Amino acid sequence: MQVHVKTPHTKINIEGEISKKLLKILKQDFGDKLVVEDDEWVLAAETEWYKKTKARMKPGGHLRAYRVSRGFTQPQLGKALRGISKQNISDMENGRRPIGKEVAKKLAEIFNTSVEKFL
Repeated sequence: MQVHVKTPHTKINIEGEISKKLLKILKQDFGDKLVVEDDEWVLAAETEWYKKTKARMKPGGHLRAYRVSRGFTQPQLGKALRGISKQNISDMENGRRPIGKEVAKKLAEIFNTSVEKFL
């Protein structure tokens, strides 16, 4: 004989950054029962993590960050720089090849930022 038993509510707290993919899955499973409290907004540039990362970031890291944030692939950026190969872009991003002054000027134009980021 089966007995109907009311199951207790489950409460799960997740703190920190939650990916959109995970939120989507949770919303599918729990629907309106899912409560998301996002009560703390902080500017990334003001966080300790950002300040430490920025201090360690080299020109190639800036190049990769700007390229990815603007949606460029390495070949697309190479084409925008008028014929720089994907391999050369990769080498600059990974610190195996320096970013020259002229390339830095073009990058600053493309990404609308200062030349110093890439030197």
